[in-house]
Amino acid sequence: MLKLESALIDNGGFRVAADLSVPAGARIAVMGPSGAGKSTLLGGIAGFHDLIAGRILWQDRDIGILPPGQRPCATLFQDGNLFPHLTVEQNVGLGIDPRLRLDTGAQARVALAIEHVGLRGLGGRRPAQLSGGQQSRAALARVLVQGRPLLLLDEPFSALGPALKEEMLDLVAQIAGDTGATLLMVTHDPADAARIADAVIVVAEGRADPPAPTAAVLADPPESLAAYLGRG
Repeated sequence: MLKLESALIDNGGFRVAADLSVPAGARIAVMGPSGAGKSTLLGGIAGFHDLIAGRILWQDRDIGILPPGQRPCATLFQDGNLFPHLTVEQNVGLGIDPRLRLDTGAQARVALAIEHVGLRGLGGRRPAQLSGGQQSRAALARVLVQGRPLLLLDEPFSALGPALKEEMLDLVAQIAGDTGATLLMVTHDPADAARIADAVIVVAEGRADPPAPTAAVLADPPESLAAYLGRG
């Protein structure tokens, strides 16, 4: 279980407070108005922003004191951050070793991740030789190969067309189910939440609320979210 106990996350002077729990294996959408602190919340969990009060716990272990590389998190941002001069295999391999010194076992993990996301046979290509959807799959493979139990997705598919985005969301849901990973996904689209999320964390005015069932939140959103969705 992921717990944020009276947590206060600072992002360059902008702060987000959270006191909530997320069950292991849950799939959670993080929603709220633009600038409310959704990305700050994920960045604080991952260790990219300072925790200035409270605690962040994973399976009762305090991870809020750990540097990002030692936390049980793998993060996928809106820009998949693929390096254009590296092949798909090399980009994915960075998830294991930034120096790309991969032994036979690590190379096998890379190949398995590439196959898992549907890019079998494309490991030797560079990002410019891939479609937008294939680039998203390669970025997801780099997250997958890390084998972390917490997957943090910050609107990684927002630039894709509707059909491709649905395809990627289904793939993420499948991967989370296969691996038992806990998923937190920032999205501005209620259809994304309805498609794959068990519950929604609403972030507004610098505060993250505890998760609530997706159907209930979307049917009767709180005032801040309703206004953002144009239902106010």
